[in-house]
Amino acid sequence: MRSMWKGAISFGLVMIPVKLYAATEQKDIAFRQVHRADGGRIRFRRVCSVDGSEVPYEEVAKGFELPGGEMVVLTDEDMADLPLASSKSIEVLHFTPADQLDPILFNRSYYVEPEAAGGRAYVLLRDALERSDRVAICQVALRQREALATLRCRDGVLVLETLLWPDEVRSAEFPFLDDDIEVRSQELRMATSLIDSMTVDFDPEEYHDRYREALQELVEAKTEGRDVIQPQTAEVSGPPSSLADALKASLAAARGDQPGTAAKSKTVTKRTASSSSARAKPARAAADPKDADGQSGGTKPAAKAAKATKATRATRAAKDAPTAEDAGPEPTTQRRTRRRAS
Repeated sequence: MRSMWKGAISFGLVMIPVKLYAATEQKDIAFRQVHRADGGRIRFRRVCSVDGSEVPYEEVAKGFELPGGEMVVLTDEDMADLPLASSKSIEVLHFTPADQLDPILFNRSYYVEPEAAGGRAYVLLRDALERSDRVAICQVALRQREALATLRCRDGVLVLETLLWPDEVRSAEFPFLDDDIEVRSQELRMATSLIDSMTVDFDPEEYHDRYREALQELVEAKTEGRDVIQPQTAEVSGPPSSLADALKASLAAARGDQPGTAAKSKTVTKRTASSSSARAKPARAAADPKDADGQSGGTKPAAKAAKATKATRATRAAKDAPTAEDAGPEPTTQRRTRRRAS
């Protein structure tokens, strides 16, 4: 356990240095509020109702709202000036029989551990309380709030139990208390007999939180059946972590765009289109019966165009024809025929 308070028990002129530990804990299964669709956690923020901005914790103060809606703001400096005489001590006021305390006043319980220097005085107070069968009524300040408390002995350890102030207990004002309800003596005897028959020694180990156990079984069954959701974390893109990463990202972006390749492709396409247009001009001129002046050119221009076209085709054929090296060795029959012709 971890101590949550350090101080001293003030018992007359005796000061006993002690530590306080929470004696109880809640065993409820802790749940988080999540989005049903994807399991993402629901987060809450401190937002100002006036300007809508998120308020950091250090700027949060306490406010007391007046009936007219006005707000009285109290800062930590204001709270520090309040008198708390018992802020570091458990002041014993007097002693009283334990049966005079109404259990409705009990609030929270804390184990009291002595410091090394106060061990002997601690044991003295504990043994005296056990022998007198009384409890000590104390006053202590925990978490900036002053409260009444009792000191009693339990299993060899002093237990500090804070009490509610009398005005914190509500009055039981119910209408049936004013009604004149008659109870028969026979019914009263039967109820008393039933109570006697059901009376046993109290053993808290015999009782269990059935709802919590069933809830735990439900969670375990869903876990074993893998009926779970893994919330996806939102990816936040940030700046490159190094110069190399920045260069890689820039290179990838450049390869994706490829502006140089696109310009080169456009240039090649333009040249190919120009060549095709130049080759198509003689053919169109041969097919067109008119010259540039719009008059008939006769047979001579057409013949010249046809010869030019044939010469162009012959030149292409000569260029595309395979050489002797590409064609391989010449067959014997072809060599003989060539020699006879020569």
